[in-house]
Amino acid sequence: MTITRIEPGTRMSQAVVHNGIVYLAGQVGEGADITAQCKDALASVDRLLAEAGSDKSRLLTTTIWLADMADFAAMNAVWDTWVDPANPPARATGEAKLATPDYYVEFIVTAALA
Repeated sequence: MTITRIEPGTRMSQAVVHNGIVYLAGQVGEGADITAQCKDALASVDRLLAEAGSDKSRLLTTTIWLADMADFAAMNAVWDTWVDPANPPARATGEAKLATPDYYVEFIVTAALA
């Protein structure tokens, strides 16, 4: 079976495709608040899925880490406008200390190829 790595680095790849499944590394965004970071991170998800040959209608699972659960409603407001309502993934959301205090949210996505 072929393994395709998208944007590989020395520590990790931004996406890996294997056996018809796309696995994305955690995607974080830039911006001064949770809304801006969510939009930016989800744009990265869209870009990587497209590069792999998939899209958000093919999401299988999403894990969302928030630095502060107080941002849950604001994150959901962005998520609800982004996610394909006809094809929502299985999803989990939790609170975690992220890689840097500048990050408020991280999205980890798995999708099927188109």
